[in-house]
Amino acid sequence: MRPAPGEVVHFSEDPTITRFEPHVAATARQPEAYVWAVGASSAPDYWFPRQCPRAMAWVEPSTTEADRAWLGADRVHAIEYGWLEAMRTVSLFAYRFSSASFRAFGEHAHAVVATVPVEPLGPAERVDDLFALHEEAGIELRVMRNLWAFVDLASASTLGFSGIRLGNAKARRSELHG
Repeated sequence: MRPAPGEVVHFSEDPTITRFEPHVAATARQPEAYVWAVGASSAPDYWFPRQCPRAMAWVEPSTTEADRAWLGADRVHAIEYGWLEAMRTVSLFAYRFSSASFRAFGEHAHAVVATVPVEPLGPAERVDDLFALHEEAGIELRVMRNLWAFVDLASASTLGFSGIRLGNAKARRSELHG
């Protein structure tokens, strides 16, 4: 599930939204109100239950051979075992929007934002089998007891890296024994 050319998409567990109003997200680092969406390249980052912590790493042109070998795939998304059932059973929906109302957000433009209310191009589309989506996209999905070793290694490497909802991940192992 990716947006078509000229579109962006927003993923939600609520299939009943008819109008998206700009708001300040609970996790926002800025005070401005936005409607958030993503383009085709970032859509896989949201093929998860909304609150699911995930770490993502991928090969960049500047990635060293050692880091490429450590990752073992072109792109990896990692979650914790505690989220497997939610991955299997979540009701996830995608809303498509015209990209005309959105602008790139941030230095790396991983997301786009609108500062005005926007209406979807049509009803919410159910996003089925999240595991199959990852497989079809060539993304290796890894399940781990704890995400932090992966986060620490990937974020300190020459790989591309992103983490979403990491505040919902299990505590670091050192925090469990300290």
